[in-house]
Amino acid sequence: MRNNQKLNTEWSFRDGFDPDWITADLGGAAVTLPHNAVDLPLNYFDETAYQHAFTYQRDLHWCAEWEGAEVELRFDAAMADAVVWCNGTEVVRHADGYTPFTARLTPHLTRGVNRITVRIDGTENPQIPPFGGRIDYLTYAGIYRDVWLRVLPKAHIRNVKIETPEVLAARKTVVLNLWTEGAQGTATAVIFDASGTEVGRGTAEIADDRAKVTIADLTGITLWSCDTPAMYTADITLQSGDRTLTRFGFRQVDWTPEGFKLNGEALKLRGLNRHQSFPYSGYAQGKRAQERDAEILRFDLGCNIARTSHYPQSTYFLDRCDDIGLLVFEEIPGWQHIGGAAWQDESVQNVARMIERDWNHPSIIIWGVRINESFDNRDFYLRTNATARELDGTRPTGGVRYITESELLEDVYTMNDFVLGEFEIPGTNRPRTALRTQPEVTGLPHPVPYLITEYNGHMFPTKAGDPEAHQSEHAIRHLEVLNAAYADPSISGCIGWCMYDYNTHKDFGAGDRICHHGVMTIFREPKFAAFAYSSQKPASEGIVMEPVTVWARGERNIGGVLPLVILTNCDEVELVFADVVKRVGPDRERFGHLPNPPIIIDDRHFSADELGHWGQSWHGGRITGYLNEEKVAERIFPGDSTPTTLEIVPDVRTAEADASEEIRVIFRALDQAGNKLLFLNDPLTLHVEGPATLIGPEMTVLAGGTSGAWLRLTGEVGTITLTVTSPRFGTQTITLTATEPASQSDLLTFAL
Repeated sequence: MRNNQKLNTEWSFRDGFDPDWITADLGGAAVTLPHNAVDLPLNYFDETAYQHAFTYQRDLHWCAEWEGAEVELRFDAAMADAVVWCNGTEVVRHADGYTPFTARLTPHLTRGVNRITVRIDGTENPQIPPFGGRIDYLTYAGIYRDVWLRVLPKAHIRNVKIETPEVLAARKTVVLNLWTEGAQGTATAVIFDASGTEVGRGTAEIADDRAKVTIADLTGITLWSCDTPAMYTADITLQSGDRTLTRFGFRQVDWTPEGFKLNGEALKLRGLNRHQSFPYSGYAQGKRAQERDAEILRFDLGCNIARTSHYPQSTYFLDRCDDIGLLVFEEIPGWQHIGGAAWQDESVQNVARMIERDWNHPSIIIWGVRINESFDNRDFYLRTNATARELDGTRPTGGVRYITESELLEDVYTMNDFVLGEFEIPGTNRPRTALRTQPEVTGLPHPVPYLITEYNGHMFPTKAGDPEAHQSEHAIRHLEVLNAAYADPSISGCIGWCMYDYNTHKDFGAGDRICHHGVMTIFREPKFAAFAYSSQKPASEGIVMEPVTVWARGERNIGGVLPLVILTNCDEVELVFADVVKRVGPDRERFGHLPNPPIIIDDRHFSADELGHWGQSWHGGRITGYLNEEKVAERIFPGDSTPTTLEIVPDVRTAEADASEEIRVIFRALDQAGNKLLFLNDPLTLHVEGPATLIGPEMTVLAGGTSGAWLRLTGEVGTITLTVTSPRFGTQTITLTATEPASQSDLLTFAL
């Protein structure tokens, strides 16, 4: 029986590397994985601080179960150039900072203490992707994902690829392709649904460490979709005894010149790009933080697709996408730059590693096999496409570019279209245009499968505390692109730039080492533009009504709150100001193709006299949302907004006591009616007691009326107390609970 256990604790860490440390006691600081080699400030830092070598070490004591077994360490990822030694012998090198690698320990183990030493080099090595040029994101050094100690039988399963051909047929088929090591005899697979009910089984002979198990004539199968993300489990056993579990789903994707189809039904894709970074901790956050980002995208933002810009991301993120019906565009590491022959060889290997790791995720619907925003390179991209198609013929390839008339070697033409910003040039006669037409972009005489993969972002950076008119324009720009994508059936959909603000190199961003391109802050708190997305979901998934305003006469040029954009999935809203009452419906004239156009209240609905003039008394307002003539939402905006409440909101109140996990907490300054005070920038002092530590400094500053923090659990059970002190709101305390962790499954399948 295999044993797969997390090996994240009891590591020693030192800055730098010395060859003597390979065998000597490192004598470093005790750390727990995931680990960030250098924690940077929130902004205005020197990103070269992590661009050198670091050393990790851990001792393993001989276990009786290792006798006659295969023992290895599985690193889910380490940034960037990793070398692993066991008892002084080099075991493996891995230059890819985003995919897993395995260190086979078996021939190097002794019946005593076995010393594992790992060198991580955070240098931006121009010989490996994504390095060699300039990249608009940070590649934080460290062993930033989990490490697993795996004990396998000599005859074992190495990898499983599951295919579900012809899922639209009445009777379904599952094909399980197995790679084994040292195995003979038969392999048996049993398929279970989410309730644990068996739905089919099959057996095949193993030959040359390969087997193909086909299970046909399955009935009663629920197809995986965004609305019904039905997951199944394959329980695979070798005759020799090894056993593993692999999850998968039944679904079919079709990319056509007429748009995207999931299980034969047209679906307009609407999503955002996601980086995997966090403030202070860089890449080094655990399972729950990864899952929460997927949940924010799907439920809070109402997206049906995410792009993993610009590299393969955590399998925890992908697993959660599988579970909640969030589609994924996954791509290889890179940003504009293509290196030489060795660099390109490594990039082709990146394609293979990504696909072999992730081919069983039903959420993944396209492989990105082109370096983001790079120029054409025919020979290189013929290789990346060929590798993807050879490994996985069930998904198309895409390649993200920003140049027009680029050679199409992939199955889907994927384009970063920033024309909305580019064409808004003073003194020109060019009209404001949300998206280019497909023929203008491709230069082809015929339509092809087509997807917009970025827009806005650096064309209109927006901070959470920016002026109201800027925030309103930010939301409108996202709405305009969404509307244009919905208007054109040949566009499969659009994925905006981007989910949240992120740290970056000196060459990008606002000079503070942050790209303020997100529809959310770096702590994942929504800006107004976030509601451009969430308001497009049906009201059955939750009522959305977000007026883009701070409700003040003097915030806008000349004054007043018009035009007032209300991002909502309501049928109508009613605005009450003093003794004036008006009902207004969605602006279908300007945004007629959106599922839920915004409601825009302007001088078509209110005269200047009705809202009063400069120098007159300013009144509060009430906005009420109606759906099918029923009141479903209400917002009160005082005429004298006053700081009243510091809201402290943790993602969860109870969490398992796992030292590799975190809990996010959001802080919001609210007025007497519960509205965020966008221009309140007070400091907050944070203090944590109990089995958790604070990631980042003990003082944070509200920006856009909000801030956030993550608490890293220590692995101990107990009560966590977070005390927040503010000069304006006083001191508040919340408690969280770390509970006994559930038993760890040892039947997970991992790719090499």
